[in-house]
Amino acid sequence: MQGLTPTELKAILFSKRANVYYLEKCRVMQKDGRVLYLTEGKKANQYWNIPIANTTVILLGTGTSITQAAMRMLAGAGVLVGFCGGGGTPLLAGTEIEWLNPQSEYRPTQYVQGWMSFWFAEDKRLQAAKNFQYKRCDFLEKVWGKDRDLQGEGFFVDDREIEGALTGFRQRIDDAENVTELLAAEANFAKQLYKYAVQRTDYGDFTRDTDATDIANIFLNHGNYLAYGMAASALWVLGIPHGFAVMHGKTRRGALVFDVADLVKDAIVLPGAFVCARNGLENQEFREYCLQKFTEHKVLEFMYDTIEKQSLQWYKGDGRNDGDIYQSE
Repeated sequence: MQGLTPTELKAILFSKRANVYYLEKCRVMQKDGRVLYLTEGKKANQYWNIPIANTTVILLGTGTSITQAAMRMLAGAGVLVGFCGGGGTPLLAGTEIEWLNPQSEYRPTQYVQGWMSFWFAEDKRLQAAKNFQYKRCDFLEKVWGKDRDLQGEGFFVDDREIEGALTGFRQRIDDAENVTELLAAEANFAKQLYKYAVQRTDYGDFTRDTDATDIANIFLNHGNYLAYGMAASALWVLGIPHGFAVMHGKTRRGALVFDVADLVKDAIVLPGAFVCARNGLENQEFREYCLQKFTEHKVLEFMYDTIEKQSLQWYKGDGRNDGDIYQSE
C-alpha cells in the first residue's frame, strides 16, 4: 500500500465504503505502509490493521493519539478523522466533534457552486429545507417498510400512529412559511416518533435529553454522532462547507452536518436506540447495530444522492435545467 497514490487509495467509491471506526485507549500510527492502531496489554502490545481504502470516518475517543504519518495516509485515502468524548459523543453537551478534513484540491466544484447558487435566496433555501424533510419521510417509510428486524420488534410504517404522524408532518412541511415553522413541525414529528418507540418497547418514562444518563438517551447520542460522521464525510466528498445549512444554521457553524444526518436518524437510530436498550445491549453492540443498518440501507449512498440533487436543482452551470426534482415519493 505504501506505493499507492492517493487516487489509487480512493478506488472504492465513498458511497460504497463499509467501515466507520470508534477507537479508545490506543495509538493510531503508520507501520510498513499501513495504518494501524496499537493497544497496550499487560504482557504484550497488539497491532490491528485499519483498511483505510474502505473506511469513511474514524472517531478517536478517550485515551487516543495519532501520528503525523498516519494522518498523511488517512488524508490520502479521504478518511475523515474526529476527536470525541467517551462512547463516540462529546464529554460536554453541545460540544461539536472537530473534524479533520483531508485537504484535497481535486474534488468536484459544481456541487458547491450549485449550493451557493440558491443558498443566498431565502425562498430557495426554505424550499431546500422542505425537500430534505420530504426525503426524511420517504426514507423512514422505505426502511420501516422492509426492515424485518424492526418489524419483529413491533415497528410498522402502516400503523395508524405512524401514518398519521407522516401525513401531518408532510402537511406542515407544505404549509411552513419559514424555517422557524419548519423546525417546530420537525420537533412535533420527533415527539410523536419517540412516543411510538417508547410504547412499542415498553421503555417507560422518557424525555429526550442529551445530558440524560438513561440508556436510550445515551444510545441516541451515540447513534446520532455516527450519522454526523457519515454526513460530514458525504459533504466533504462533494466539496460543500458545513456552514451553509438550510435549517440548523442559526447558532451552529457546522449545522449542515445536522441537516444531512437528520435524513436518516429517525429511520434507523431512533428505533434502534430503544430496541437495543430494551434488549440490554452494550454501547459497542449498539454501535455495531447502527453501522450494520447504515450499510444494509445504503445510508451513505442516500446522503450523497440527496445532497447532489439538491445542489443541482437550480444550477445551470453544467447545462441542467430548473426542475422540481424533489417531491415526496
